[in-house]
Amino acid sequence: QVQLVESGGGLVQAGGSLRLSCAASGMFFSVSSMDWYRQAPGKQRELVATITNTRSTNYADSVKGRFTISRDNAKKMVYLQMNSLKPEDTAVYYCCQGGTYWGQGTQVTVSS
Repeated sequence: QVQLVESGGGLVQAGGSLRLSCAASGMFFSVSSMDWYRQAPGKQRELVATITNTRSTNYADSVKGRFTISRDNAKKMVYLQMNSLKPEDTAVYYCCQGGTYWGQGTQVTVSS
């Protein structure tokens, strides 16, 4: 059984930074791709960043150069460092393992 728990969300002013964390439990973490998604009110969930088991990364165009995804396999953790935050980054952020398992989400609110 895989469980994912996100943390680190909150309220921040535009231009600020937040670091999201995702703690995973269960099997296959080190061989799984890990994703961060987000969903803003009234919008579809969108893929923000991916890190593969070989630590290859990919980002949505809207966050390139501002967000950084990383992982620590020994701790079964995935992180999303978010810098230069904009009001349009406001959303619930979700961690996803292997395209299958999801966390409950953490709210990020960026005020203008």
